[in-house]
Amino acid sequence: MQIPGHIDPVPVSRDTVARADGRLDLVGLPRDEIRAALEAAGLDVRQAKLRAKQIWHWIYNRGATRFADMTDIAKAQHPWLEERFVIGRPEVVEAQVSTDGTRKWLLRAPDAQDYEMVFIPDADRGTLCVSSQVGCTLNCRFCHTGTMRLVRNLTTPEIVGQVMLARDALGEWPSQPEGRMLTNIVMMGMGEPLYNFDNVRDALKIVMDGDGLALSKRRITLSTSGVVPMMARAGQEIGVNLAVSLHAVTKEVRDEIVPINRKYGIEELLQACADYPGANNARRITFEYVMLKDKNDSDADAHELVRLIRKYKLPAKVNLIPFNPWPGAPYDTSTPERVQRFSDIVFQAGISAPVRTPRGRDIDAACGQLKTSAERKSRAELDRLAEEKLAALG
Repeated sequence: MQIPGHIDPVPVSRDTVARADGRLDLVGLPRDEIRAALEAAGLDVRQAKLRAKQIWHWIYNRGATRFADMTDIAKAQHPWLEERFVIGRPEVVEAQVSTDGTRKWLLRAPDAQDYEMVFIPDADRGTLCVSSQVGCTLNCRFCHTGTMRLVRNLTTPEIVGQVMLARDALGEWPSQPEGRMLTNIVMMGMGEPLYNFDNVRDALKIVMDGDGLALSKRRITLSTSGVVPMMARAGQEIGVNLAVSLHAVTKEVRDEIVPINRKYGIEELLQACADYPGANNARRITFEYVMLKDKNDSDADAHELVRLIRKYKLPAKVNLIPFNPWPGAPYDTSTPERVQRFSDIVFQAGISAPVRTPRGRDIDAACGQLKTSAERKSRAELDRLAEEKLAALG
């Protein structure tokens, strides 16, 4: 479906790779598509509707991955279902656990493309950081993921599959609203969610469905680097919390570190934030602000941030993020004293500005560090070869 209005074209393949065995994966399909698939396979309308409801419950409420476990479906029908359908999960290439309890998974799609997800446990919540693309097109200069090329969008099943896999790993079936470890989802993994709008929207609708995973939209946050034309639609059609990767308060600096600013400037972005449906003091917009030494961390920057938030009357809070370094990064981390001073200035203006504690740094799972292990190893190998060549020339 063509999105109306001026948007950036993102030339990525959206073709899904069919399973080698020809079976259809039901994870990520809405109820009506499950029913239609059952009808197409030969069930009559009434039976397909009943079976779709039962299968939906078993997939999203009970976490079943085999039809044989679906006790309210006749045993005689299990082989028929197994022959035609599958309840899949992403392939796990590698699972790592940080010393602080953060977990990171390297996942592989059927077309051999890799992507990552991260789970961050806290005392009062557990947050799953979900990817929306393989790679990223935005090239934010402080972000390790931004050094990857954009390969393609993740499909709706691939996005939903990340949540399913996390629930498997945490042992959180059957689905229940109380006592969960996985309480929140942030669309802050690899990729720009608003450049994969339809798949992200459809995946989050399944995640929020009250008869299945039942995660409240108030516990889901979508992060964008500023794809202004899609922000209103995100508020209207998805309705989750909004986070904006701001990271600078002047055109010159934001043009450098968040290149999309050259297309949609700060003023245009902040106006879109002011217009975001549902934003109020109870559902504030979060501004993500990575602290880069001598680049965006001065007192003047803090005062300008306050001025902009006030100018647009934004119900906002600011997450200050210490820069997470990676090999070859062009920036340094602001000193703790500088970060605290920046935070104090914003706080004194009556705007919440907590400093985010870096999590998962030792497994490259912290903010801005997500980049697939396969890609990282390939780059390391290229660096080694380059060093050897230089040594030979010397």
